[in-house]
Amino acid sequence: MEEKKITREKIRWGILGCGKIAHKFANDLKLVDDAALAAVAARDDVRARTFAQTYGATDVHTTYEALASSPAVDVIYIATPHGFHYEHAMLCLQHGKAVLCEKAFALNRAQAQRMIDYARAHGVFLMEAFWTKFLPQYSKVLEIINSGVLGEIQWIQAAFGFRPQPPVAARIYDPTLGGGSLLDVGIYPVFLAQAILGKPVAIQAMARLHATGVDEQCIISLKFAQGALASLSSSFAAETPVEAVIAGTEGRLLLKNRFHNAVSTLEIAMGKEDPQPVEVYRETGYGYQFEARHVNQCLRQGLVESPVMTHADSLALLETLDAIRQVAGIRYAVDAG
Repeated sequence: MEEKKITREKIRWGILGCGKIAHKFANDLKLVDDAALAAVAARDDVRARTFAQTYGATDVHTTYEALASSPAVDVIYIATPHGFHYEHAMLCLQHGKAVLCEKAFALNRAQAQRMIDYARAHGVFLMEAFWTKFLPQYSKVLEIINSGVLGEIQWIQAAFGFRPQPPVAARIYDPTLGGGSLLDVGIYPVFLAQAILGKPVAIQAMARLHATGVDEQCIISLKFAQGALASLSSSFAAETPVEAVIAGTEGRLLLKNRFHNAVSTLEIAMGKEDPQPVEVYRETGYGYQFEARHVNQCLRQGLVESPVMTHADSLALLETLDAIRQVAGIRYAVDAG
């Protein structure tokens, strides 16, 4: 089933949740020529009004239901903690609103499958906001790998760790909010490995659990069908280099300076040569404008699914994360259902 194509000059966006990432997205939405921020919603009235005034939204709501049912909105960006993503995505979908939902898409694959089934059955657009996949340097990474210059990819290493500073956000350690390092930042190393090498055929993982039961640190080893290996980690206990290495039989690619981010830099080394910088296209902003532009393109084509960040991509990523959590002993209440 196809969604009705949007033909108006400006596609009208709503933002559900007004936290840190919502501010970055709203800032970058100004860089999307055919987008307008029409409405925002937060349960705190002062926060919602301040956010709206800062970014020029015309409508302010203090309930998510009001935003989801607003006739002045075409698509809603969900920026709440991922423990609420299923609930909030379903609310928006049930009101016929296209949805761009932050990562992690849901707490587990089962939740994501229900979201996708509903969206497809009712012809409503739904996409996970995995911004890395839309950044120019990620396209450059794929271009280099697909050129064959690195040879056959054999090994990937990626890490993402930081120490939360006071006041520590509630989502960090609260299991009801999907807390833990794996779904918060470990998702990026897992995504990178799986996007390049496919689904793993074997998984080993260990976690150090916080007192609340979520993972404070996690280390993951993956093996892939072609024999390639990946060594991945996430941490709330230490500041780690947020870097990645993709190594092949002929050369290696280094993703430095926050490999998942728009500020990431690339270097390539052939054999034992010293790494050389790779030129990457840059824009102002935080980097969220690229995924927003893509969503607008999808809505103008009447699509219910992105051809870049597909529903299958989101399901496969969560299936791997579910398996990692099972091996490492990380549980959420929703897993029982």
